[in-house]
Amino acid sequence: MAGDPGLFGPRSVTWQMHGDPMMWIAGVRALYLQALHPRAVAGVIQNSAAFQKNTRGRRDAWGRLMRTANFVGTVTYGTTAAAERAGAGVRGLHRRLSAVDTATGERFRIDDPELLLWVHCAEVASYLHVLWRSGFPLTAAQADAYLDEQRTSARLVGLDPERVPGDRAGYAAYFASVRPRLDLTRGARQVDAFLRRPPTPAPLVPARALVWHRVAALAYGALPSYAHDLYGRPAPRPATVTRRLRATGRLLRAIPPSVRWRLPPRHILRAVERLGPGTRPAPYKLRRAAAILDGGEGPQGEPYH
Repeated sequence: MAGDPGLFGPRSVTWQMHGDPMMWIAGVRALYLQALHPRAVAGVIQNSAAFQKNTRGRRDAWGRLMRTANFVGTVTYGTTAAAERAGAGVRGLHRRLSAVDTATGERFRIDDPELLLWVHCAEVASYLHVLWRSGFPLTAAQADAYLDEQRTSARLVGLDPERVPGDRAGYAAYFASVRPRLDLTRGARQVDAFLRRPPTPAPLVPARALVWHRVAALAYGALPSYAHDLYGRPAPRPATVTRRLRATGRLLRAIPPSVRWRLPPRHILRAVERLGPGTRPAPYKLRRAAAILDGGEGPQGEPYH
């Protein structure tokens, strides 16, 4: 529908944040974190051709990454109807899937609210953490506003928004409660191995070594220390990771948005065409809003894990 701002709209923190190129690195961090939940990773491994050793599986692995990006882009920048359709599609898929707990042998549903909540929180926390740490201009109030806005995304995947954390304190408490249940299972090792060295067509192997290795290493370094301990691989000092995130953020943000947004799936370009050039997402809009509303104070320390 022409003129429909969608579920978030240009005035939201989500609208500005999700147009940032560091979202790709944040998405890889989310995969690392999500894989440490034994049932969550079992559900992925047992229902995904991406981890089967065949040609179709290798193609599907990259397809899964693009489908995730397409879902986030549709929910953020698509019309209300498009976002609701995307959510219905995800809920329908999850209703049909199940997996087996590798420790107990119990079969469980993929749409178990506990699993949906973990996947949602690990994803949203990673988006906020990486963008904030890489220099994206956010105040404490805007960080909390973003987490509250993401309850809408939680509803789309089948969660009760009232049971989803809506600020940094809530996320910190949630992660503290889940940490005892996290573990390095065989499935998590598979995800780690895949992210470090994903199957790649022969002509792209040099690019994997040059580009992807750095992306995966940076995403891994941005994980909380307890995740590094579970994976059993060291990471650079936090100050070093922050410095690298900021340098990468400056580099990627120097690429003109008009170039970046032409890459598939082009949701931002379509949203701007629908709503007008004044709706282009940009970090400076949050900085300007902060100066008006709360003096521009940034969050102190890490907002969550």
